[in-house]
Amino acid sequence: MRASTYPLVDADVAAALVLEHTPVLPVERVALGEAVGRILAGDLRAPADLPAFRASAVDGFAVRAADAGKALRDVGESAAGRPFAGRVEPGTTARILTGGVVPDGADAVVMFEEVRIEGQTVTVPADLRAGSNFHRPGADVKAGERVLSAGTQLGAAELGLAAALGFAEVEVHRRPRAVLMSTGDELVEVGRKPGRGQITDSNRWALLAALREAGVEVQSLGIAPDEPVALRRLVIDALETADVLVTSGGVSVGTHDLVKPMLESLGTVHIGRVKLKPGKPFTFATIRAPLPSPLPEGERVKLAFGLPGFPVSSLVTFEVFVRPALRKLQGYARLQRPTLPVRLGYDARATADRTEYQRVTLRREGTELVADTTGSQSSSRLMSLAGAHALVRVAPGDQGIRAGSIVEAMILALP
Repeated sequence: MRASTYPLVDADVAAALVLEHTPVLPVERVALGEAVGRILAGDLRAPADLPAFRASAVDGFAVRAADAGKALRDVGESAAGRPFAGRVEPGTTARILTGGVVPDGADAVVMFEEVRIEGQTVTVPADLRAGSNFHRPGADVKAGERVLSAGTQLGAAELGLAAALGFAEVEVHRRPRAVLMSTGDELVEVGRKPGRGQITDSNRWALLAALREAGVEVQSLGIAPDEPVALRRLVIDALETADVLVTSGGVSVGTHDLVKPMLESLGTVHIGRVKLKPGKPFTFATIRAPLPSPLPEGERVKLAFGLPGFPVSSLVTFEVFVRPALRKLQGYARLQRPTLPVRLGYDARATADRTEYQRVTLRREGTELVADTTGSQSSSRLMSLAGAHALVRVAPGDQGIRAGSIVEAMILALP
């Protein structure tokens, strides 16, 4: 064993430092069908009013309010996509279907249920009001109005709105490309029987899911060798096309923990240890593509995250440090997971010198959310995170947080 030369960095300082060194990836234009889940690179403004014409909100008859209470002659029909070519003159009406253009001359629409029809004669009620039952141009969106802001994730509603406004393509930030590997000669692939002193590699599969859930394209490099030259070559080759390197294990201070020295040889290690429980050995580095490089300036900086080998430490540091950085790369307006106030259902003990993220489940009690511990918070116990709804941040010290206290919880999933 050797003593670490890296200072212990406060958890909040480390999180800010990661984001400070994280760029936003360049912009590309993609077809709507390829934009699902992508992040809008600039504000989207309406090129025209929506709707573009007076559109009926109901099935009924287009009328003049001045003809209220009269028997009118039916002169035609206006259906969606097939507008009535004539004009509604005094004493006449035109049948209209939902979405149809309100004909010239008409200033109201009356529903079918409110009229009496006898052959070609339609008797309308006496309480007609001008402007009823149709949408005016620009009622939904005015020309020039900002309808979607930069940093918005494009889902079903957003893409539908973009299509309605005539955008066949949108500008979004490129998706990050990540390479993922585990380190350690003690690891064996899932499905193989571990030998004496060996364990199944579970971190890589957990992190693979976490990366994909964060919107990242991931290539798994498998279990990397515990050999410095081979490890360095593997990383150099992988980062030719990737933006992010994520490793699990090999960042402590043992003689076979090779990730930190490898990152030191390739770039700058900004964080080597952090005041966090679980996750003290977390490592963050930047690697700059050497010149000459075919990459544009905005893509030359590579991010490297060395996550601890214990399963819970690996996933908690991913949530606290890696996920926000991945969201910044993609251009998200909001980088952090949402938080909600919860009432602690247990006494949360503090760690003297480290911020701790405790895993909790949530239950509703009246109008409140109550947080219960998932049990032992050991960094090797994945059961403490499986099924957890949130992480509760406990500041360092000797006080802890008493049961019944209201705290902000980082929401992973709602019950």
